[in-house]
Amino acid sequence: MSTPSIPLAERVRPQHLDQYIGQQHLVGEGAVLRKAISSGLLPSIVLWGPPGVGKTTLAQIISAQLDRPFYTLSAINSGVKDVREVIQRAKSQQFFGTNNPVLFIDEIHRFSKSQQDSLLGAVEKGTITLIGATTENPSFEVIPALLSRCQVYVLKSLDKQDLLQLMDQALQQDAAMAARNIELKETDALLRLSGGDARKLLNSLELVVLDSADDPVVITNDKVSALVQQNPARYDKTGEQHYDIISAFIKSIRGSDPNAALYWLARMTSGGEDPKFIARRLLIAASEDIGNANPTALVMANNCFQAVTVIGYPECELILSQTVVYLATSPKSNASYQAIKTAKKLVEQTGDLPVPMHLRNAPTKLMKDLEYGKSYHYSHDYPGNFVQQEFMPNEIEGTRLYDPGQNAREQDMAKRLKAWWQEKYGY
Repeated sequence: MSTPSIPLAERVRPQHLDQYIGQQHLVGEGAVLRKAISSGLLPSIVLWGPPGVGKTTLAQIISAQLDRPFYTLSAINSGVKDVREVIQRAKSQQFFGTNNPVLFIDEIHRFSKSQQDSLLGAVEKGTITLIGATTENPSFEVIPALLSRCQVYVLKSLDKQDLLQLMDQALQQDAAMAARNIELKETDALLRLSGGDARKLLNSLELVVLDSADDPVVITNDKVSALVQQNPARYDKTGEQHYDIISAFIKSIRGSDPNAALYWLARMTSGGEDPKFIARRLLIAASEDIGNANPTALVMANNCFQAVTVIGYPECELILSQTVVYLATSPKSNASYQAIKTAKKLVEQTGDLPVPMHLRNAPTKLMKDLEYGKSYHYSHDYPGNFVQQEFMPNEIEGTRLYDPGQNAREQDMAKRLKAWWQEKYGY
């Protein structure tokens, strides 16, 4: 049998909702999106999730099950003119408003403001039902006017059982796969390398099968790992290195290596990565990995994001480079990051503890009669604007969550805390 020209992931793309694997919180029995589809009253929506979790497939299934015309645009290749042409065709196909077409926009986060503005009227009037797909947080990438007219649904990475089910389904339903005697002896490598991405999983599976002339084809972890590493271009032909490279980038900054950080920055900008995505990750790194060891890092990163937004590519590359070098060479501390993680864990363990009476607000006479706010000491009434009192709930009083990092700034903070609190903050 000749090698199919269409990738396995495309050949086994589900055509009906009952064939769709994963996202049961959205399309399972009684779930919100399934109900909307069944009722035929689907609003314009944005599907937000990582690559390969079924955003495009779900959009196509929705259109088919609602029996509506389906238009698709790629944010990379389409302009305002293309949007208007599709809207005009959609208007010509409407019949008393009962058959409004579905317009699917892949990577809607790459649409400019003017492109998104051109959708507003058609979405608001119901000329089209918009389905946008994005791997980026729509709060940052979709203009508020359009986002307010859409329902956002979050798609999750596929779990182990979803991925195993996908492989079983592909081996049984695809003619090329069914024609081979395939034994899934080991699946750990396929699952690990997929990262929850169905497209990656199926294309990797197909790559291993096509590479083997054995009968049966025995899938093992070693075979998968060796073959995928030997053929990175075939394996990653749709650009899923995105997450690996941003991880290497952030870890280089965290590890105080400006050379490596600049290399990964260049890999991203040369590959067409959205500079605002990079700038947002720098904002996170400035707080998570540098924190109060150098508070100016957060100011730098925020200014970088603003400048990138205003200037755009390619000029913003200079600003990204400057900020990356500054963050990589800054002293590091994850003390604040660890502190909030510890605090959240404490909340999970202790539940909703009552606010101590002396810390409660007392805007009414009844509340004052109930001793809300009684015995609270106003810090500014005391020397140095400080007085010792307990601010934690009674059940966990004295609990320490913040441990200053071993750097000059935070050690100054530690000395100040110890001077105020003595033993309570005696680091």
